[in-house]
Amino acid sequence: MPGMDLHSALIYSGDYTPNLPRTIEIHGISVMIIGLKRPAITSLIDIACGPLPGPAKLRPGAGLDEWLEEAKQCHYLPESVMKQLCEMVKETLMEESNIQPVVTPVTICGDIHGQFYDLLELFRVAGGMPGDTNVQAPKTATTVIKSEDIEPPTEITDPKLKKKVKNAGAPGNGDNDETDADPDSEGIQEPEHRGSAVGGRSSSPPADMRFVFLGDFVDRGYFSLETFTLLMCLKAKYPDRIVLVRGNHESRQITQVYGFYEECQQKYGNASVWKACCQVFDFLVLAAIVDGTVLCVHGGLSPEIRTIDQIRVVARAQEIPHEGAFCDLVWSDPEDIDTWSVSPRGAGWLFGHKVATEFNHVNGLKTIARAHQLVNEGYKFHFAEKSVVTVWSAPNYCYRCGNVASIMTVDQDLDTRFSIFSAVSDELRHVPPGRRGPGDYFL
Repeated sequence: MPGMDLHSALIYSGDYTPNLPRTIEIHGISVMIIGLKRPAITSLIDIACGPLPGPAKLRPGAGLDEWLEEAKQCHYLPESVMKQLCEMVKETLMEESNIQPVVTPVTICGDIHGQFYDLLELFRVAGGMPGDTNVQAPKTATTVIKSEDIEPPTEITDPKLKKKVKNAGAPGNGDNDETDADPDSEGIQEPEHRGSAVGGRSSSPPADMRFVFLGDFVDRGYFSLETFTLLMCLKAKYPDRIVLVRGNHESRQITQVYGFYEECQQKYGNASVWKACCQVFDFLVLAAIVDGTVLCVHGGLSPEIRTIDQIRVVARAQEIPHEGAFCDLVWSDPEDIDTWSVSPRGAGWLFGHKVATEFNHVNGLKTIARAHQLVNEGYKFHFAEKSVVTVWSAPNYCYRCGNVASIMTVDQDLDTRFSIFSAVSDELRHVPPGRRGPGDYFL
C-alpha cells in the first residue's frame, strides 16, 4: 500500500472490535475497517496522509540506520541522539573544503525552508534519496525541461509549455496562487520548445547520483527541525552522496527571528539542540563545484572575490559576518545591472552581467547555480549569457505563494535538465496544532 494513491481501502488487522466504526473517513478517504484494533489507526493515518510527525521512539542502542528511518517519518530524535548526530556530521564537515568538489551526475536543490513533506516530494521527483531501494512515484505532476530546450534563453512562447508550467502550480496541488510574493520573480527565461512532460513516476537516477543542497534548510516552514535532521542523517550515512552548502538562514541570528530557534525550544523545552545545530551550521561548506564547471553557492558573488581560490581560504567556522566575502556569498543577488550595486537586503551586493561573465571566464566556469530568491516558475536564468541560474525548491513557499519548485540535474555530459514540481496536496501533509494559516515568519 505505501507508494499508492489511496482513495479507498479495505483493512484487515487483529481481532474485530465492535465499538469501532466499520467505515471511517480520513481527509476525504473512505476506509472500511474489519477487525482493526484501536492502536493501529495511527499507522493507517500514516498510510493515507503521509508520515505522522512527532517524537521518535528508538529502541535502546539504536544507531544511524534507525535514526534515518525515523527521520524519514518526520520524527524528531531525542535530545541526546540529536547531539550525537550533530557531532558526527560536524566531524564529517571538518574534512570538507570550503568549495567541495562534486562529480556528475548530480542533482542541485535550492531552498527548502522547513517544508518537510515537500522535501520528500523533491526526493521522489529526483528518483529517490541516496540508498533508496523502493522509490515511490511523485505525488504531483512533474515537468522536465532539458538543456537543449533552453536555447536560446528567451521567454516562454510555446502556449502548451506555458500552460503546463502554470498548471503544475495550480490550486489542487497544494498551492495557492493568490500571492506573487517576490518582485524578483518576474518570469522564467525559457525555451520555445518544451522538454518531456512526466506526469507520474520519474525515471530512476543513476546509482551514483549525488545531491547538492544550496542552503536555507530551516526557518519559516513548519518542520525545520525534522528537515535538517533528515538531511544530517543522509549526510552522516552517505557523506560522499550529499553536499550541504550554507545559506544565510544557517545562522544563529537569523534562526532566532524566523522560527528554527522557537521550534527547537517548543519540541525540546530548551535550546541545547538548537545550539548543537548551529555548531553544525558553522562547518557547512561555502560552495560546491561540479566537474570544475558549475559553481554552486547559496547567494552569489562578492567584490572581494575574483577567483574561486579566494573562496578556499575564507575562514568559515564562525557565525556569518555582517559584511565581507563570507557574508556576500550567502546574501548577494544577481540583478540587471552592469557591475555592482547596494543590496536592498542590507547585506551582500547586487551583481550584474559583467561581473558574472568575467568571474566565469576567469575561473573556467560554465555557470553559477544559486538559490536565495523565490522564483515562481521554479528556476530562472539570469543575463543573456545564462551565466547564473536560480534554483528554487520550496513549492507553495510559506504555504501561501502558489509557486512551483524545481531541481537541476547535471549529467556526465554536463547537460542540464530542470524537473518542475508542485507542493504535495493537503491530504499528504500534516500541520502542527495551531498553525493552519500561512507561515508565521513570512517576511
